[in-house]
Amino acid sequence: MQARFRRIRQTNVSGDHGFTLIEMLVVVVIIGILAGIAIPVYMNYRKGAQNKSAESDVRGAISAVEQFYTENGNQYPINRNGTTGNNVPLTLANNGGVAQQVTVSPGNAIYFRNYATYYVICGWNTSGRTVYVYNSSSGRPVGTSQQTTLATCATNGN
Repeated sequence: MQARFRRIRQTNVSGDHGFTLIEMLVVVVIIGILAGIAIPVYMNYRKGAQNKSAESDVRGAISAVEQFYTENGNQYPINRNGTTGNNVPLTLANNGGVAQQVTVSPGNAIYFRNYATYYVICGWNTSGRTVYVYNSSSGRPVGTSQQTTLATCATNGN
């Protein structure tokens, strides 16, 4: 019986006890390569989601403006700036009449500009530089602008 225990002990002593330095370096390099691929992909995905959120806010603002126009004797609301959302809606109002609420998602900004016969809505995510614009005079779908600031976008009526 003791001979058997001695053989088992000798097998355990002469067996592998861990990883070599080369094996560890190979694993670290592989993890580094995978992280180098995954992090930029994740950042692009995140930026795209933030941009879609801003675009969605502009589409929601269009509905609110059109509803305001219908309920208030064919008048557009006064100019408004909506900063970051934080669960505080942008209120579209005029002198009297029924106000409309525009939901602004956290991290987004909305700018509404009344030009009497048409209006411009611009929206963007404050961490990005893509500005989404809707100009009611053209009737085209919400598009992007090369403007770098929300105020420039709305002032030029793009």
